Amino acid sequence: MVTGWQRLASPAIAAWAAAARPVAVAALQGQTRRSGGTWAVGLELLENDAAGTVGGHTFPWHALPLAPQPLHRAQLSAVYPGYPQSSPDETAAAFNYRLKRDAAHLDGVLPIGPDRRRMVREPHAWILGMALNDCTANAAPLVVWEGSHEVMRAALHAALAAHPVADWAGVDVTDAYQAARARVFATCPRVELPQQSGEAILLHRLCLHGVAPWVPGALASEEGRIIAYFRPLLATVEQWLGRP
Repeated sequence: MVTGWQRLASPAIAAWAAAARPVAVAALQGQTRRSGGTWAVGLELLENDAAGTVGGHTFPWHALPLAPQPLHRAQLSAVYPGYPQSSPDETAAAFNYRLKRDAAHLDGVLPIGPDRRRMVREPHAWILGMALNDCTANAAPLVVWEGSHEVMRAALHAALAAHPVADWAGVDVTDAYQAARARVFATCPRVELPQQSGEAILLHRLCLHGVAPWVPGALASEEGRIIAYFRPLLATVEQWLGRP
């Protein structure tokens, strides 16, 4: 993927999303809403099985450019009108970054320890976001920076290359990550990717992405805008990073 993302749509994806929607809505009822009550996220919250089956519908592998593999329970992300709002559990700087930069991040590069230094702890194979309901295009869509996967790959490879491959998961990449992210903002196009039920977005695992603010007047059902995310893990950081 030259851009770092691909839009997919088919009746099979739509059927799976229709079956997953009521299961997701029920699961989200017990989730604490963050960002001033405008965002709910649940890791491994959707009750699909390892084959991806949910609500009696099998996962639409045949409609995706991916090899079938065991799946974790999907992460659910639901966004509601007014997102984002400030909240006591988020610093002013973090809220401003969420508001102005869509909380842009690279999945798997996690803040570790009391100093929250970044390390590659979850090397995902790919990221697949499957919309479970309909909404207008400005209802907090997914955002990507096209071509950012190559910028991030080069920067992280340079930061890790001096260390033994076996130690890569424990290397502090904070400075390289933040510098690369700034380059992405300066050089890569920011693209909003609204989705409707029956559509999926496949992201390159190294693509910088986030969520746009909910524009006043945007419409969705009362259950919010819901996307189910699958992010299966690779065995090593070396596999995740790929070629230089």
